[in-house]
Amino acid sequence: MPHFFSNKRLILLMVSIIVLVALIGFSMRERESATWPEKFVRDSTGVVQSVLSRPAHFVAGFFGDIVDVTNVYEENKLLKSRMEEFASLSAELESTKQENDTLKEMIDSKESLMNYTTRSALVIHRTPDRWTETIGINKGAQDGLEKDMAVVTSEGLIGKVDTASEFTSTVQLLSDGNRTNRVSAMVNTDNEPVYAFIEGWDEEREGLMLRKIESDAEIEEGQMVMTSGLGGVFPRGLAIGEITSISPDEYGLTYNALIEPAADYYNLEQVNVIERTSETLDEDIEEQTDDEEDGEDGEDDEDPIELEEDDFESGGTS
Repeated sequence: MPHFFSNKRLILLMVSIIVLVALIGFSMRERESATWPEKFVRDSTGVVQSVLSRPAHFVAGFFGDIVDVTNVYEENKLLKSRMEEFASLSAELESTKQENDTLKEMIDSKESLMNYTTRSALVIHRTPDRWTETIGINKGAQDGLEKDMAVVTSEGLIGKVDTASEFTSTVQLLSDGNRTNRVSAMVNTDNEPVYAFIEGWDEEREGLMLRKIESDAEIEEGQMVMTSGLGGVFPRGLAIGEITSISPDEYGLTYNALIEPAADYYNLEQVNVIERTSETLDEDIEEQTDDEEDGEDGEDDEDPIELEEDDFESGGTS
């Protein structure tokens, strides 16, 4: 025992342990406030933690921001890819819709022209400075096309074949302002058909001109103008357009009418070329004769409208 008390280091260690245990036990008691040593230790530890936590939080936040930016980049990349796919699908859908509309127009046109031999063709070129005058189509002489064959869409007449090479043809549109581009036309009325000529294009009002209408003809706005079948080029009954206004000519002897075309000359993709056979020509002449006979039967004092034979000669008359 004396040897134990002579070891000062051991005694100091034991006393320190006892004091430490006492302090721990004292600090664990429920008190209203901490002692100053506890406050000192807590404040010292808090300062050290505060100094160390700021850089740690900065580094953690920095790497967290990098991860967030990477995630956002990947999400944007995915969204961009989806948008490109959507745009591509939208374009394909629009293209398919246009193709379906074109096919529907072809079917409707074929059904309305069942009495004629027709050949479908695609518009392959248009000259900007002659946009309303001519178009080029992908059918030619080897397909049976010939000069002056009528060309139509599902809406109505647009023109005639001007030149036919072996594989392609040029179509002269009704909107060509050339005064030699004439079409014999008629307007059905309650009494008898009124005959006149489609001759010229009004660029300002964007309409066809129906000229040489007899002054006593019973026509009015809203009536449909069709081909008469005379002249040996266009079959009878093809829609040309609707009368929008009527006015006397410059001499006051006959009337002119502005016609809104039934077909859209500015947007042409698919057309049909009609073969004019001798049978259809005979039928048109027969119908014309019947119309004139009906007109004579229904008149008392007036003579039927007569057309001079010279007006239907092939030199520019259709």
